Amino acid sequence: MSEFVIGRRSQKNAYAAFRDLSGGSAWRWVGLFTIIVPLIVLSYYSVIGGWSIEYLFKSLTFSFTGNESQAAMSTMFGDFVSYPWAPLMCHTAFLLATTLIVVIGIKDGIEKFSKVMMPLLFVMVLAIAIYSLTLPGAARGIDYLFNPDFSKINAKACAAALGQAFFSLSLGFGTIMTYASYVDKKENIMFQSTATAVSDLMFALIAGMAIMPAVFAFGLNPQSGPGLVFETLPFVFSQMPAGGIIAIVFFVALLVAALTSSISMLEVAVAYLVEEKKFTRTWACVVLFILCWIVGAVCSLSFGPLSDVKIFGDGIFDFFDNLSSNILMTLGSLFTVLFVGWRLKKTDIYDEFTNGGSLSFNVRVFGFLWFLIRYVAPVAIICIFVSGLFS
Repeated sequence: MSEFVIGRRSQKNAYAAFRDLSGGSAWRWVGLFTIIVPLIVLSYYSVIGGWSIEYLFKSLTFSFTGNESQAAMSTMFGDFVSYPWAPLMCHTAFLLATTLIVVIGIKDGIEKFSKVMMPLLFVMVLAIAIYSLTLPGAARGIDYLFNPDFSKINAKACAAALGQAFFSLSLGFGTIMTYASYVDKKENIMFQSTATAVSDLMFALIAGMAIMPAVFAFGLNPQSGPGLVFETLPFVFSQMPAGGIIAIVFFVALLVAALTSSISMLEVAVAYLVEEKKFTRTWACVVLFILCWIVGAVCSLSFGPLSDVKIFGDGIFDFFDNLSSNILMTLGSLFTVLFVGWRLKKTDIYDEFTNGGSLSFNVRVFGFLWFLIRYVAPVAIICIFVSGLFS
């Protein structure tokens, strides 16, 4: 909600939003911070997006329909990411697709892509979930998802879950602010914010039901991260009836999901260059493509030729991942709620939340929301930040 307020109140890019709403004070550097962070994330995120392109190609050639073991699938993935050229080509293709969509613009590019592909993504994931739930032994996957082991729910687990929410909702790095700057003044900020969070949660639950029942149906351990998507699931598809078709649908859905995230990251910096530095949209995209490609290429090579290079004990890819997830995004979010709660005028925030007092329900709950933003959110974010540093 804080990011929506900043974006729509200013109707400008993240840097200009902080600059103008703070009266030109040092807060403007927070705006620049929220522009740099998504570029860092996009750089290594496009490497993973490239992996989804490779695995979509493998599914289209029915590479997962034989009798390969799970170990063979793990070897396939390891060989792919450690070989320099193929991952680089896929990284390039994914970043190029992202750039082309953003070059076209908000209405003809991002909006049209999202209007078509997001419903398609939902239908595909829902179809996989329904199919997954019909498999013998699927109940164990449902039990794994929805029957919590309360002995493992502690402060660290809660902080990790909240940290995941930051990444899933794209908090702390300007994307919501940038999109909100295009939102009409008649829209209900509280409804839009709540709908975003709730729909994100619902989609995550459906995705979980698409994946976990299938994993447990074949007696596999639910690994986290790339191992689950690119090693375990291809083995699951190879064992399923019609698994070749299911694999195609899944990796199309994965690619679409990745692109919807990547275009939002790129748009943050594009808006800044277009509005502040007077770049054309095309040239802004070209410059940012080159920057993100270089950093992403180094991250990709960290699984192969640069695997021995360590930064504070982490490989290059893991370093950028941990830096953005555990430090940069949480700092960006902390600065945002502090800015809204302690720097902006309360009357301005009230005006945005209530559309000038015309939204009666928002008027009634504003005091509670103001308290959350001003006092609760900063403390919660600091707890997440500290937990992320020492986890």
